[in-house]
Amino acid sequence: MEALRITVCVLTVIMTFLTLLPLSKNQRWWVRVWDFPRLQMASLCLLFLLTELFILPFGGPIATITVVLTVACMLYQSWWILPYTRLYPFQVKKTPPNGHSRIKIINSNVLTTNRKADKLLSLIQKNKPDIVVLLETDQWWEDQMSPLEPDYPHSLRCPLDNLYGMHVYSRLPLHDAQIQFLVADDIPSMHFRAELASGEQVVMHCLHPMPPSPTEADESTDRDGELIAVGHTAAKATYPTIVTGDLNDVAWSRTTRLFMKVSGLLDPRRGRGMYNTFHASYPFLRWPLDHVFHSKHFTLIDLHRLEFMGSDHFPIMVELALTPQEGNDQESLEIDEEDIEEAQEKMDTAGVKSTDVHRAERFNESAFGF
Repeated sequence: MEALRITVCVLTVIMTFLTLLPLSKNQRWWVRVWDFPRLQMASLCLLFLLTELFILPFGGPIATITVVLTVACMLYQSWWILPYTRLYPFQVKKTPPNGHSRIKIINSNVLTTNRKADKLLSLIQKNKPDIVVLLETDQWWEDQMSPLEPDYPHSLRCPLDNLYGMHVYSRLPLHDAQIQFLVADDIPSMHFRAELASGEQVVMHCLHPMPPSPTEADESTDRDGELIAVGHTAAKATYPTIVTGDLNDVAWSRTTRLFMKVSGLLDPRRGRGMYNTFHASYPFLRWPLDHVFHSKHFTLIDLHRLEFMGSDHFPIMVELALTPQEGNDQESLEIDEEDIEEAQEKMDTAGVKSTDVHRAERFNESAFGF
């Protein structure tokens, strides 16, 4: 029993350290990775707490400190994920499907080595989105998606063998379509205006930045810089805007919150659930990496995580109604001077290519004439 008590106390100290670690602005992957498993860590804290209450002597100083640390960690981890539970108010209003201009999008990281393209085609056929955004696509995946071409005659294609290929297929006409490389010469992003059946146009930014990990990027610098740069561009648009993709960051992280503050965009998951999309094969190790953010011009018709299609990510589907008057009073996250300074620092550190950022800003200006 004594050995078990010591083990629990040591594990509590380790959990406390890992809880505090992401408070640092250090961009190294082994720091930033602890932004991800907050749900798992909160669950472990609850398990620790139940164990401590059962095995530790009541009222002892070490027992008291251990229990207090465990409760503090559990509450702190829960605070981050609370907006993505049903205990929190909706950020985006729900709208009935009839009578509005709308757009339906499927976003899917296909996993380059996945060979179950037929499952993805079946999902697309079943759900009939207006726009399909595919990530990690190489030439093999482009060839397999050729059956989409009759129904999706408009496309942007960038097949790559480095896990960062990207394809967009659209029923809707695309205008001013661009493939950009904001922070690295081999990591594309896609930007365009989609014309709805009503003739109204919507700006879309499709992203897949590199994650901080021991096998890819040692730091989160490039990922953070790309997200903030696109958020900066989105904030300049006064017309409907959508940002989607595998952002390789969780919805509740400091960087994603900063992106939402800078851009003014909304997250339809807030108050509805986490919609964890990765890792598809490990239920206990899942978090929301695939995102759809949008401006206040939209309200929500439908949001679903789709079924398994062979990838390590689940696809996510969202249908939005273009309802500017109804959505105008939806509240975005507030930004302050400290946020502005941090955002600029992230873009400077990442060395975001100024020509591309300026081109993106001109893209918004040319699209909407302001």
